[in-house]
Amino acid sequence: MNNNVSTVDESESVIDLVQMLNALWKRLWIIVIVTVVGGALAFLLTFFFIEPKYQSSAMMYVNNSDLNVGSTSINLSDLTAAQGLISTYSVILNSRGTLELVIAQSGVDYSYEELKKMITCVAVNDTEVFEITVTSTDPEEAELIANTIVRVLPNRIDAIIKGSAVEIVDYAIVPQNSVSPSYKKNTLIGCLLAAVLCCAVIIVRELLDTVIHSEDYLLKTYPEVPLLAVVAAFGEDDKSGKRGYYYAARPKGK
Repeated sequence: MNNNVSTVDESESVIDLVQMLNALWKRLWIIVIVTVVGGALAFLLTFFFIEPKYQSSAMMYVNNSDLNVGSTSINLSDLTAAQGLISTYSVILNSRGTLELVIAQSGVDYSYEELKKMITCVAVNDTEVFEITVTSTDPEEAELIANTIVRVLPNRIDAIIKGSAVEIVDYAIVPQNSVSPSYKKNTLIGCLLAAVLCCAVIIVRELLDTVIHSEDYLLKTYPEVPLLAVVAAFGEDDKSGKRGYYYAARPKGK
């Protein structure tokens, strides 16, 4: 059988988007299965290998006694001064001396550097109230450290900054729910990555496939080449064992 399709000029390679979409659509069931499996694997990895973390928070109020002595109200300058002290108090909180006192009184087994990474201190909505948050894999430990801090910090501040003090607004409580990891988020990421990877593999296989699978492909790709015949293959034409078709064509003018 004379097959001269290879003589056609193929110097330019064009990616047929419709062909790619058809390839994805035909294998949609594979994409769905891979997506579900990817999401399930992400959930299981998160559940078994990522330790949940808990946060416990306490709130304290900045009391600048030098500015408020004899005053029955808090003016803007008082508020600004109090907010400015929050940054100073945060530095004192994260100092080695303060955290070593917290470690000693709470009895936790952390170094100064390790405990410092577990603590954050921020102002609440730009007010003179600041929130101390402790993150730990043990909810009871997070509550213990946070409440130890609010007991230790006032004395430390009073010893360092004369005329300034802090008052406890809220003590920390034992958190009931973890803040990380997010099972829903990780599962969705797993589904997305699996789906993208599966689609990429399908598209790459489609681009690398040099087998002519249909008469329409020849007619659309090489409209100038007349098709002579289509012969059904009764045997196996490739290693996969699939039956196919042989196409015979000749260049125009021959």
